[in-house]
Order: sequence, then structure tokens, then C-alpha cells
Amino acid sequence: MIGNDIIDLRLARKESNWQRKGYLGKIFTAAEQEMICQAAEPSDMVWLLWSCKEAAYKIVNRITNVRAYNPIKFDCSLLYQHSTAITGKIAHASRTYAFVSQREGHCIHTVAVAHEIFFDSLDIYTGNSWPLHLPDQCILMKNQDGIPYINCCSNTPLPVSISHHGDYYGMVKKKALI
Repeated sequence: MIGNDIIDLRLARKESNWQRKGYLGKIFTAAEQEMICQAAEPSDMVWLLWSCKEAAYKIVNRITNVRAYNPIKFDCSLLYQHSTAITGKIAHASRTYAFVSQREGHCIHTVAVAHEIFFDSLDIYTGNSWPLHLPDQCILMKNQDGIPYINCCSNTPLPVSISHHGDYYGMVKKKALI
């Protein structure tokens, strides 16, 4: 299971006022609020944590088919930070999801997986245009619950996670497809 989320930091800064009274308490745990307050760039930490929660939510939604996003129920912890990459865990209910976030230009792109071993078998796309590199025989579709997948000539739906915000697009899928 995979999920991803991409944030255009310029658009997020323009459209969101995360500093308004009560906002952080509705979205983030006490530990996450502390990470935001201690961060060199609090706004970037807000959007990093937000993208982690959204990426994990896409996994949970794919598993349960339930569209009920309650971000404070997703508890993020950062494990490793190096230059533009951050790794960590997101706890939700009784499960934990691993994530890796990359900061590229003015965007944060987070990919979450149900098991860390899945990271090695993924194609991750981050860019300023829709990825148009699917093979001719493959079609991007959504099921009745709005969950995206790729249907190729085998007629076996293959999971894909898609994200778009502002000027950025993100997509994650298994490497074997393309």
C-alpha cells in the first residue's frame, strides 16, 4: 500500500493561515506542535507534517474505503533528516507507516508505505507537469470510491497514488509498470 502528498509551499503560504487561534490544536498532536514551535522554519514544518498525514491517510483510505480524514489521529515522528530528505513514521490506530519526504524547490513531496521494504520497488515522480509517461496500453482510472489505479493489458488493477497542489504534481507506483 502506498500514499503520497505534495505541497506547493508558495501556494500554502498564500492560502492558509496556520497561525490562527486553535488551528494547530485541531490538526496536530502536542508533540507535533512542539516540533513546529522548535523548527527553524515553523511554516515548513507545518506543511511537512501535513503532507505526512495526508500520505498515510491515502493508505488508510485505500485499505478501508472510508473517506473520513481526521488529521490529529495521524501521529508523525521524524527519524532522520539530511539536507532535503526527511524520514519518519506515522502512527494511526494500531498501525505504523514509514515515510520519506523530499524538499525540492518550493515543494514538499511525501511518500508513505505500509512496509519500509516497499520503498525499493517504487517509481516516484515529482514535477511541474502531469507525468505523461505511462505505456500506451495502460489507462489511469479510479474505482467507485475514487481510489486511483492503473489498468494495463493484464486487466489487473495496479495501485497508484496521485497528488497535485499548485504548480506541483506527484505520483507513486510500482517500478515494474514503466
